[in-house]
Amino acid sequence: MPKRSRGKQLQTWIHDALVDAKAQDITVLDVRKLSDFTDTMMIATGTSTRHVAAVAERVREMLREHGVRAVGVEGEQVGDWVLLDFGDVVVHVMRSQVRDFYNLEKLWSDAKPVDLAKAAKPGRASARRRSSKVAAQ
Repeated sequence: MPKRSRGKQLQTWIHDALVDAKAQDITVLDVRKLSDFTDTMMIATGTSTRHVAAVAERVREMLREHGVRAVGVEGEQVGDWVLLDFGDVVVHVMRSQVRDFYNLEKLWSDAKPVDLAKAAKPGRASARRRSSKVAAQ
């Protein structure tokens, strides 16, 4: 798969996992012109340390299902801020207080915002949950 297509596919899978895990305030930044270590940065908020850890784990699970493993993971034990490095895409899942303090969006303010919500198929995550509930009955 070409690098650009692979990056877009990773973004889609990660976005789906973040939505599925009920992450809040999902931001996607195209940092290709600003960074040599990744193409895309995705930032999401969890409501508590447990939620941050659960969101990060859901992202890892989703990508594992597609045969993709993280290059690196930081912050899992503490749960305030978990960084998942998938090469082309780096994901930051943070508690809101930590996100406000570090303000990555301001730090990377020259990055181009990407709107994955428009590109996502409506109801994909909720349809998966409905089918799981039906199967469980």
